[in-house]
Amino acid sequence: MEAGGRRARRREAAEYYRGQRVPERMEEALNALFPLSPGDLYGELANYLSKYSKAPVIRKLVGRKVLDGVGQPTLEVEIYCTVKNYEKRICSTVMSCHSQIPENALPEKIEADEKERNDSVNTAVDWVNESLNTMLRDLEPADQCQVDKMLGEYFTNKVEEKKKIQRQEEEEEEEAEATLALPPRTPSPATPPGKKKSAKPGKKSSVAERPIPPAEPAEPVLCGSLAIGGTSLAIAKAGATISHIPLYSHIALLKHEQSQLQESPEEMTLPLPMVTLLNCEKMSPSKLKLVKEVMVIPPVQLSLKQGIERVLDIQKEMTRLLESPGKMPGPQPADGKKGRAQNSGKKSLPQFLKRISHLGCLTTGYDDVEQLLLVMQTACSNIGLELGTDVYLAINCAAHELMDYDKGKYEILTGTFKSPDEMVAMYGELIDKFPFIIALIDPLRKEDREQWSNICCALGSKCYLIAEDAATCISKLKTDQTINTPVCSGVVLKYVNETKVSDLIELTGILDGQRHITILGSPDGESSDDSLVDLAVGLGARFIKLGGLSRGERVTKYNRLLAIEEELAKNRNLRERKLEFVAFAEESQPENQLSDELPPPEQD
Repeated sequence: MEAGGRRARRREAAEYYRGQRVPERMEEALNALFPLSPGDLYGELANYLSKYSKAPVIRKLVGRKVLDGVGQPTLEVEIYCTVKNYEKRICSTVMSCHSQIPENALPEKIEADEKERNDSVNTAVDWVNESLNTMLRDLEPADQCQVDKMLGEYFTNKVEEKKKIQRQEEEEEEEAEATLALPPRTPSPATPPGKKKSAKPGKKSSVAERPIPPAEPAEPVLCGSLAIGGTSLAIAKAGATISHIPLYSHIALLKHEQSQLQESPEEMTLPLPMVTLLNCEKMSPSKLKLVKEVMVIPPVQLSLKQGIERVLDIQKEMTRLLESPGKMPGPQPADGKKGRAQNSGKKSLPQFLKRISHLGCLTTGYDDVEQLLLVMQTACSNIGLELGTDVYLAINCAAHELMDYDKGKYEILTGTFKSPDEMVAMYGELIDKFPFIIALIDPLRKEDREQWSNICCALGSKCYLIAEDAATCISKLKTDQTINTPVCSGVVLKYVNETKVSDLIELTGILDGQRHITILGSPDGESSDDSLVDLAVGLGARFIKLGGLSRGERVTKYNRLLAIEEELAKNRNLRERKLEFVAFAEESQPENQLSDELPPPEQD
């Protein structure tokens, strides 16, 4: 009886193996490997047969709370897959957090923001370990579109749940007020965080030349939304790992499939780095408030490696000048008024703050823009470089932090105010005098759309006018195949909160079609995860904004960018970069815009 059972099992096994074509495939494998005489026969045999194995599927997701580069809590998502019948850890990703709290926020506001962030991370960990873990189990990590669709539906449901709870709370509050016969509360008008409230009745206030558009309310961030972005990016990394290709190649293929192009992306263009050299704190004792960041852009003719080395040389010279302010020569006269210019150059220089900011760059302050730019010129000149030829500048104005809502004007210097129209004229004079500035980020608030249009018509053929804070979050940027931003040259995109990889792919496709430039930007609360660089390369971003060349979480990304350049150059897949400006006609649409190519810089 027992022998008969064994014979039956052998017959079943033989039928199963024949059904799976095991004998034929074993013979094919042995015939293929025999001429090679591999040292590890069984290893080669396993590799040969692995192509017949089932595609890996998601086994589980693990979420945990970790710290980002500034010691704040954030989310890590790990992906485990079933690979050849075994559970295997594939990859992990750590999300970066973007804080909307300005530098001059009150301590209570900062404390409330930290508590909200901590609660959000805890909620995100719960979502990943419970709902998302169950929802995505047994899906293939290569199916990014399906995963992102499910994540989007899950997030939409959570938003609706939140709204329902809020409505119930409002109804209960109204019932309580009615029971107590109390007059209904009149909500106080919202004032942007860190901004001045309107003047009290009876108190004199400066009247704006014409009313400014009120500040749009801050976009609400759903508690736990980090789970959506973290899971989507982790799935993309898992798909690349399982396909045995770099993440940037995987992203490029996903974009190619989504755009339905006929030709596969063989050559790739690396983004130009906007390297932050100085962080000009607006709360410093110095007078200048207009400039938040000064960024250096190497010329397109240099390799990234050469460009980074050039920026490091400038940084070293700037550090030397800042440590010894007396060694800085006074600014040279530009209009022949030598005596007055030299005297102004002998004014006491501001007290420089000798520390590295969270952006990975030097922190300092100046009394006016010209003083700052002339010091930059001096630093470059000292090492044999010329601004506008060997290197270019970009300035992050962060104009949304400058508006005095009492006066209806921007405070560009301590006690110096300008209307939105005056800001446009001021920027025109600045670019005419310092043409080596090729990009202005957030020169105006997003609400001043008329002035955005004016500044683009005036300066669009000379420099990039880029929206960073002036652009809304990624999930709200796209409306009916258009970009919901003021008229601008391009947009800084940040991978935060509920952003999904598919969102970035779709949005950059729209930007490409409308001849906007794409800049992938690093959030304030950066992590050591370097996936942002692969996203920028795979999506074909024109620039990448990673901060300075200090702090490990930022240097890690520059190192990744250099490694990708080396890999693409080795495989001869590196396409030359171009730097073009857009000439905005007053009534033209983006697709009808003309391009003027930037004069090529000189090679070392």
